[in-house]
Amino acid sequence: MPRRSAVPRRVPAAFAEHAGDRQFATTLARGLEILRCFTPQQPVLSTAELARRTGLPKPTVSRFTYTLSGMGYLRPDLPAGRYRLGPAVLSLGYPLIASFAFRQVVRPAMEALARQVSGSVSLGLRDRTNMVYVETCRSAATSSFQLSDIGMTHPIAATAIGRAHIASCPPAERAALLNELRVKTPELWRQHAASVTQALAAFRDKGYCVSYGDLRPGIYALATPIGRLPSRELLVLNAVSPSWTRRAAQFEPTLAPLLLRCAHAIAAQITA
Repeated sequence: MPRRSAVPRRVPAAFAEHAGDRQFATTLARGLEILRCFTPQQPVLSTAELARRTGLPKPTVSRFTYTLSGMGYLRPDLPAGRYRLGPAVLSLGYPLIASFAFRQVVRPAMEALARQVSGSVSLGLRDRTNMVYVETCRSAATSSFQLSDIGMTHPIAATAIGRAHIASCPPAERAALLNELRVKTPELWRQHAASVTQALAAFRDKGYCVSYGDLRPGIYALATPIGRLPSRELLVLNAVSPSWTRRAAQFEPTLAPLLLRCAHAIAAQITA
């Protein structure tokens, strides 16, 4: 009896670059990709929605959601037949946040800057094609609570903090990152490529990057790199403020010196 030819498995776009890599644990990657589908805007998702976002077959998604629910990483949202993240996800991330001991040391400087900008101030690291906040301080202004929070992610190409990260990379690392953004986030790249190019040119003279509502209309942001952590990850500082707190013409002249002084103070505290 002739042997059936193997049917190639569908490879989700999120990790298609690892196709053919025998060391890459595809099953594990699929489970983790399901966890990454949940967002603050859509905290509850159905099996069909998860299948559409990951590119995985619905039966495969059902097995993963069953397993992840049993381990506490997902929580069934009954009787709707949907899922939301479970407490185990939070406990999984805590050791990483706790390892950033500098967070407590630099908070006073960040809190002072947040009051000055009437918004929020955050420290971020790169996560694939995004920047993720690892510390955030907010002013007492009501609007600031909607701007930033620990764990929040923003696309690199569309944000001041992402562009500051690009600008501070060595040439070879920068070229590789720009190529990755072109390939993995083509729509975002088409929208923001010109702004990225302008930001890189301006950074050489100013030492910071700026965004005037590029990601969210009415939100202004400044960002500058702090430096490398012992883990070699690049730490970046940003300040975010609603546009109605000051005119665009006043934003950089007023806040850029404050941002750069804060970054210098934080860098000195981290390396002390």
